[in-house]
Amino acid sequence: MALALWKNFLQITMKRILQQRRLSLYNGAHGYEEELIKKKLQQFSGGSVNLVKEDNGIAILTLNNPKLMNAFTGTMMVELQERVTELENWKDGKGLIIHGAGNTFCSGSDLNVVKEISNSQDGMNMCMFMQNTLTRLMRLPLISVALVQGKAFGGGAELTTACDFRLMTPGSEIRFVHKRMGLVPGWGGGARLVRLVGSGAALQLLAGAERVGPERALALGLAELALPSADEAAALAEARAWLSQYTDGPAAVVRAAKKVVTAARELPLEDALRTEKDIFGTVWGGPANLEALVRRPKHK
Repeated sequence: MALALWKNFLQITMKRILQQRRLSLYNGAHGYEEELIKKKLQQFSGGSVNLVKEDNGIAILTLNNPKLMNAFTGTMMVELQERVTELENWKDGKGLIIHGAGNTFCSGSDLNVVKEISNSQDGMNMCMFMQNTLTRLMRLPLISVALVQGKAFGGGAELTTACDFRLMTPGSEIRFVHKRMGLVPGWGGGARLVRLVGSGAALQLLAGAERVGPERALALGLAELALPSADEAAALAEARAWLSQYTDGPAAVVRAAKKVVTAARELPLEDALRTEKDIFGTVWGGPANLEALVRRPKHK
C-alpha cells in the first residue's frame, strides 16, 4: 500500500515538474540559472506584489510601489513570479484582475535597478526571468484583465499584453517607451503586441514610442473597453463587473475555455485540435454538463 502511494506521489511530482518546464521558456540549457538570478534581483528591494483570492474565483493582483508609479524593483519581480506560481496552484480560480496601487498601473522597471544591472549578462538574465514569468501568467487557466489606470509605461505596457484583456480608465495611457531608453521590449511585450494589433501598428507604437489613450487603444484592438470611472475603487468594481460576464459558471468550464484558446493560440493546428479534444473530455459528462442536460436549457 505504502509503495503504491509512493509511486503515485512520484508520478504526480514528475507531472508537475514536466508541466512547469512546458510553461517556462528558459532553463539550464539556455544558460538560465533561476536561483542565481533571483538572488541578484533580491538585492534591490522595495514595493510589493499583493494577491487576494476571492471566494467567487476572482483574484486581484496589486502592484504596490506607488512612490515610483509602481515600477518593478528586483524583489517585486521575484514576488510576481511567486504570485503566478500561487495562481497556477489555485484550482478554484476563474479570473484575474491586475492593477496598480495609487491609481496608476506600472511605469516599468525601477531605474535604480536598471542602473545596477546595466551589464549585458545581468540584463539578459532579468529578460529571461521576466519572460518566463509573464509567459506563465499568460498561460494561466484564468481569464485575465489588466486594469490600466494612469500610466502603463515600458515594462508596465509589456505586462498589459500578457493579459487576455485590457480595460482603460479616463486619462490612462499605454506607452512602449523603450526606444527613449535606447532599448526594445525585453519581457515579451514586442512579440505579444504584434499578435494583438498586427505588425504595422506594433512597429508604429514601438518605433514612435507613441502614447495610446483609451480611444486609440480601442481602435487598435489593444483595449476592450474604456471604463467610465477614473476613481480607483470605482474602476476596480467596474472591472469586476465586466469580467464576471465571462467567469460566471463552474470553474472547470471557464478554465477549460481558457485552455482551449491558449492551445489554439500557441500550438500548430493539429496539436491544438488534439489538445481541444483532451480538454473536451474533461468536461463532457462532468457535473456542469450533466446538470445542463437535466435543465434542458433553450438557447435564445
